[in-house]
Amino acid sequence: MADFEHSCFFTGHRAIASALIPALEHRTEAACKLLIRNNGVTDFIAGGARGFDTLAALTVLRLKNEFPDIRLRLYLPCTDQARRWGRRDVERWQDILDRADEYRYIHDGKYIPGCMQLRNRTMVDDAKYGIVYCSRSSGGAYYTVNYARDKERELICL
Repeated sequence: MADFEHSCFFTGHRAIASALIPALEHRTEAACKLLIRNNGVTDFIAGGARGFDTLAALTVLRLKNEFPDIRLRLYLPCTDQARRWGRRDVERWQDILDRADEYRYIHDGKYIPGCMQLRNRTMVDDAKYGIVYCSRSSGGAYYTVNYARDKERELICL
């Protein structure tokens, strides 16, 4: 179980223009380092989705070389999250699962309506901080950012 005061969740869009990825990786790494150094964050929570979740999880795994005490925790919405993904995305997802410090299924079964939103709320509920990539006023990331603001979480918006 993550320690609320020292935890940070990630939320962001699944689709990211390839031209934006290098800068987004850099800003995500800088935000993580800031929270580690200034706020003692040790636990990073990602939702296991493609796009920003994957980018964020890979960033934390790289940072473990510099900060060996940090942990990557994955909150997965359901057991068949990757059922419609291509082979390359499934292989990357499995690699992240294998290297994560912990993963848990929010709904311990196959996809049901609402399991993604429940995963997002659970990540926010378990963390004081959030690193978000949200450039649209619709979708899961937008919903999660608003939920986090309602819960008065401290957010770093990339």
